[in-house]
Amino acid sequence: MTAMRWKTMIAALLTCLLVGGCGIQAPSEPAGNTCTISISCATILNKLDDLTQGKQALVPADGWLLEPTQVEFNEGESVFHILRRTCKQQMIHMEFEDTPIYNSAYIEGIGNLYEFDCGELSGWKYRVNGRFPNYGCSQYPVQSGDVIEWLYTCDLGADVGGGESQ
Repeated sequence: MTAMRWKTMIAALLTCLLVGGCGIQAPSEPAGNTCTISISCATILNKLDDLTQGKQALVPADGWLLEPTQVEFNEGESVFHILRRTCKQQMIHMEFEDTPIYNSAYIEGIGNLYEFDCGELSGWKYRVNGRFPNYGCSQYPVQSGDVIEWLYTCDLGADVGGGESQ
């Protein structure tokens, strides 16, 4: 190939890149739908003697399995979708059971802390914007700006401010 051909090809390539762009796109703007999620087992810190043998090492000193974290979500996603995806991304173990009778997922355990691990009234509850819904997390549609808290209770919710669903 002659030098003239190389120069012509390079000039054509540069022209294409300048006119049409190089195909590299700037990161897209967030969809605009964000919420905050956190996972706390702080109530266990006052009940360590009641915790299932061998599980003490699973409880962080400050009680946070996940400190408040802002995440993006798609329209129509539920609290369950946010929890499941966030746990997967943060590599936090989470188990659930589908409960067809309630058309929702029941959260059995997060961070290897399960219902009944800290007494017969213990397990996971969720709160959105300071309120405890009276239906399953799969049924709660997330809105932009929501604050989702997953809280481990040792007393059927009374110790986290949600003794009865609100």
